[in-house]
Amino acid sequence: MFGEESPQDIIKRELKKTDRDISIILIVNSLIEYAYESRASDIHIDPGEDGIAIRLRIDGIMYNAFTFPKGIQPEIISRIKVLAELRTDEHQAAQDGRIKFKTHDKKSFDIRVSIVPTYYNENAVLRLLVEQGDKFSLKNVGFSERDLSVVQHAISKPYGMILATGPTGSGKTTTLYTLLKELNKPPVSIITIEDPIEFSLENVDQIQVNNQTGLTFANGLRAILRQDPNIIMVGEIRDEETAGIAVNAALTGHLLLSTIHTNDAATTLPRLLDMGIEPFLIASTVNVAIGQRLLRVICPDCRKPHFPTKEEQELLTINLPQGIAIPQKIYKGEGCSACGKSGYRGRIPIYEVLDVSDAIRNAIINHESAADIKKIAIREGMTTMYQDGFKKVAEGITTIEEVLRIAHE
Repeated sequence: MFGEESPQDIIKRELKKTDRDISIILIVNSLIEYAYESRASDIHIDPGEDGIAIRLRIDGIMYNAFTFPKGIQPEIISRIKVLAELRTDEHQAAQDGRIKFKTHDKKSFDIRVSIVPTYYNENAVLRLLVEQGDKFSLKNVGFSERDLSVVQHAISKPYGMILATGPTGSGKTTTLYTLLKELNKPPVSIITIEDPIEFSLENVDQIQVNNQTGLTFANGLRAILRQDPNIIMVGEIRDEETAGIAVNAALTGHLLLSTIHTNDAATTLPRLLDMGIEPFLIASTVNVAIGQRLLRVICPDCRKPHFPTKEEQELLTINLPQGIAIPQKIYKGEGCSACGKSGYRGRIPIYEVLDVSDAIRNAIINHESAADIKKIAIREGMTTMYQDGFKKVAEGITTIEEVLRIAHE
């Protein structure tokens, strides 16, 4: 289909035609192919009064890509609905679906589709679930030596909870998949319940949440416990019922991995208190809490060194972890065709890994605040996300501006 022509060229050629002559199948396929080649995680198809704005999220940042004519909006949305096996005659309700897509060079991946009615008719957001997990192992995912040691010790235990925390899009699920890959050995049974299943894992039973049939995280977790697993992954702990069952699972000899929405690792523990979990249960089940964000990486093709300014030297002095020397040079991307003139290409996590020590267990039982728990963790050697970000600046991986943008404290 593409031959010598790029997906972008095909889209531009189609847009020169009248609305009636545009090939909807070709333009939708080319858009997905273009987004894939641009390393986009999401395609936003946003209707307006006079046209359709096509925007891509690349490395966490939204970029304008194309403007499609308003006249082809119904056909574009209908084509996406057909691919995702959704109802084409329903225009007033939100619909979610999934597309299996194959690129012209035979690369296959799934696309999560969300369609909702808006003021200017239906929009669509397509999440490209391009497998990233294969690239990662615990040793190359970005953990410092200390953090790697803590995480490896936590997953070597036969029971307890490992919680990844951070906002939406901070890479929590990728971290959990990386841990599952490490744990996925013949002697153990692993079962997950997810919403949605983002990537398929070999020899792992993965269950998709389905609220319409009553298969919620809580009900699914109850069913999983009757399936004789050693290791369980719950996509997200978002309510008291799921939290209670998860803690009981961890108490009764299961290693349980999950995500939870909090700002940092220390806040995870009081958040479980807010969900009605008794302090002594939290203290005896949580092995480790991993706080994280995703930072853009300096583009290797246009990366250039420069001497830190006085303000940058001060920030490095204040925020670098102990034992890390202030670098003579730091790096920035000048912007080139490979990175779309942004100066960045790809993303890497920054972490804070809170090891639940005896001192922290006592703090939980005594209902101490997240700030107090964080102070104890730092005293015991935890590096904050902010410090980990500045460490990656010193290593030439990212910029101070990017750390300040993402990891505000």
